[in-house]
Formats: sequence, C-alpha cells, structure tokens
Amino acid sequence: MKENSFRLKKLDWYIIKKFIGTYLFCFLVIITVVIIVDISEKIDNFVDHNVSLYEIVFDYYLNFIPHIMNMFSPLFVFITVIFFTSKLAGNSEIIAMLSGGVSFHRLMVPYLVSAAFVALLSWTLGMYVIPHANGVRLDFEQKYIENTRIFSAGRNIHYQISPTDYVYAESFSSWNNTIYSFTLESMEDFKIKSKLSAEIAKWDTTFNGWQLSNCVIRDYDEHGNSTVTVKSSIDTIIPLTLEDFYRRRSVVETLNNKDLKALMKLQRSRGDKLVKYGMMERNKRYSMPFSAFILTIMGVSLSSKKRRGGLGLNIGIGLALSFSYILFMRFSEMFVHTDTLSPFAAIWLPNMIFAIVAVFLYRLAPK
Repeated sequence: MKENSFRLKKLDWYIIKKFIGTYLFCFLVIITVVIIVDISEKIDNFVDHNVSLYEIVFDYYLNFIPHIMNMFSPLFVFITVIFFTSKLAGNSEIIAMLSGGVSFHRLMVPYLVSAAFVALLSWTLGMYVIPHANGVRLDFEQKYIENTRIFSAGRNIHYQISPTDYVYAESFSSWNNTIYSFTLESMEDFKIKSKLSAEIAKWDTTFNGWQLSNCVIRDYDEHGNSTVTVKSSIDTIIPLTLEDFYRRRSVVETLNNKDLKALMKLQRSRGDKLVKYGMMERNKRYSMPFSAFILTIMGVSLSSKKRRGGLGLNIGIGLALSFSYILFMRFSEMFVHTDTLSPFAAIWLPNMIFAIVAVFLYRLAPK
C-alpha cells in the first residue's frame, strides 16, 4: 500500500467493518442495560397510571432510544475503538500492518472514515430525529411520570414584548394563573409614553388574553406631564401568553433548528434568562458529532500497542476516559448557570481539552 494513497483498500474496509460492527454491538448492549434500569425505576409510574404497553413501547422507549444513543455516543465510540483495536493489537495484527509498510498516520484513515460516519449519524439524529422524538417522550413523561422538569416563572419577571413595550410582573401564581403587580410600559426615543399598572392580571381562556383589575393608566406628553386614568378592569391581548410563564427547561430539545433559532430570538428580545438553554442545545448539536473524531484518535493512540494488562486494562482506561468526558461535559454546563462561562465556551470546553490530550497521545503512539 503506497504511503500517499488514500483510496480505501481491503485493509481499510476490514477496519471500517470492525469499527461499525463493534459500534452497533456496543450500542445494543448498553441501550439494553439502560432500558432495563429505566424500566425498573419507572415501573411503579406505569402501573399507577395504567399505561398501555403500546404507549410504553412506541411513545416512550422508541423515542427514548435516539436520545440515549446521542447522549452516550462518546462512550459508544471510545469503547468501540478501544475494544476492537486492542484485539487487533493483541493478535499482532497492528504490528503486521505496520511491518507491511503502512504508517501509523495512514492507519488512521479508516478510523477517521468510520468516525465521520458516526459523526454524520449523530448530527442527523440531533438535527432531524431527536427533536421530534423528545417532544413525544417529554409529553409522555409529563403525563405519566413524576418530577418532570417544568419551569414556572416566579418573581420579578421582566419581558420585552415588542421594540417599545416592556412588561414587569412582581410575582406569578401557578395555582390560579395570575400575575400580581402587573406593569406595562411603552417607550419611545428612550422616553416613557405610557404606563399601565394593575393589581392583578388573570389569564382568561375565553379570549386567550389577560383580564386586568384595579388599573391605573398614565399617559405622558412630550414635556413629561402625565394624565391619569383609573379603571376597575381592562381586557387586553398582548404578545405574552400563559405559555411564557410555563415552559419546560428541556423544551429546546424538542425544537428543530429553525424553531430553536426563532425561540432564542424571541427570548433575547424579551431578556428571558431561559435563552441560555437554547444556546447550549444549539452548540451541543455540533459539538457532539465533533467528539467522535477526538475520541477515535484517543482510542487508537491508547490501544494500538500490546499492554501487559491486555484487553481488560485498555477497556478500563477507555471506560474511565469516556465517562470523564461525559461528566466533564455535564459539569461544564454548571458554569453557564453561574455566568462564569458563555454557553459556547462551556459546551466546547470538553472538546478543546480532550482534543489537546488526543494530539499529545497521537504524537506519542508511533513511538
């Protein structure tokens, strides 16, 4: 095989088949274990709510699998590479390849081709399959499983509902869908034009708007003089609905890319603090596929040599590193909530650090 030839040969296809076959096998084993554990945790909820077998299988677990597959994709990739490459090294196949004139750099080509396949699969799932599947899965969890993650805006809520209109709510009660101490301000050229204050704003389902009680309206002229109008009640429809006060933090996981961008644009215009969840989700959809290349390079670099501990040692190292990557990825998200890191930096930080480790291991491997 010529050094400068990157056309896939029989040896390349042999490695690619090993990679993809082992990847699918690892996926089936791990997803089976995860589903069994999940069933054991949720069986009481299924029984208490008399959930049908059809709903459990097709509404929940069929949509649960893509979510778990993408979440643990780094684990699947790393264990795959460690497992079958260690077997190749243990059978002296790696030595035979290198002795036959194949450089270590050329040996990486079929691995990177396989990693590209996994990355493309992960990207396709994240962009087109998982959002819809998550929508069905989360609706099922909300209906039948306790402790679903619902965000209810509580106190001191600020929203910009249009370029000139701002809403403030001192508190919101989820018990009766009521805002207490409601204020709607209209601005023009950085000057206040009108201010509507109400003691109570209650959501009315008959016209899908707000019913304001004990209202005071102040209209300001160009000199800042105000005219006060008092009304006992006002019915109004504004671009603020009950859904804006009830939103799952995980709602971003159910949106396709177009809808996610639209939601983030709306949240930014309103100063909604939940925009950080959309920013993290958008970055995850690109960072997760990219991790396939990093972990593949790390896996090959670690397992391409015979070790005294054999396959067991390599798998142990692979499990430790892959779980550390997943935990680090989760841990870095905490810095977004404390405003220490931006969503972009927090999501890409694990890839950046592990990419440096991968380059270091790759440089050492041929030696």
